[in-house]
Amino acid sequence: MGEVFDNMLNRRSIRKFTDEMVPDEVIEKIIRAGTYAPTGMGKQSPIIIAVTNREVRDRLSKLNAGAMGGKGDPFYGAPVVLVVLADRSIPTYLYDGSLVMGNLMLAAHDLGVGSCWIHRAKEEFATEEGKAILKELGIEGDYEGIGNCILGYTDGPEPEAKPRKENYAYWIR
Repeated sequence: MGEVFDNMLNRRSIRKFTDEMVPDEVIEKIIRAGTYAPTGMGKQSPIIIAVTNREVRDRLSKLNAGAMGGKGDPFYGAPVVLVVLADRSIPTYLYDGSLVMGNLMLAAHDLGVGSCWIHRAKEEFATEEGKAILKELGIEGDYEGIGNCILGYTDGPEPEAKPRKENYAYWIR
């Protein structure tokens, strides 16, 4: 099988990271892969915000934890967060952003970086603080949070794949 197929079968969600920062050039490659995800009619509705600043990362973590009523770190100590948002004025925005998230995680795995999709980006950026972060970055428009792709180096063994359910796919022949 090809490398892409192998990555699809072997990538796992990582929830335990070392403190080691992912180098900028590796993050840039992962982001580039995200920008090549298919989008409806090629409209490219998503944007990616790369957060390596610890203070901002922690602000996002706190917003995310608050959205689920918790106080822990929903980013599992990962030093990098790639926030994917998408322009709600484009009908396929949710799907476009989801495909970007998939590309980010596959590219990270290919480059030896652990990743995990953390939900509640929608709730984070619906808050006044989330909106303020976007404003501070000069991001204007009707963007909705799609997901947070956390990145870092895996601390410990990668989890095993769960068995695939029966009747996952149906054929019409």
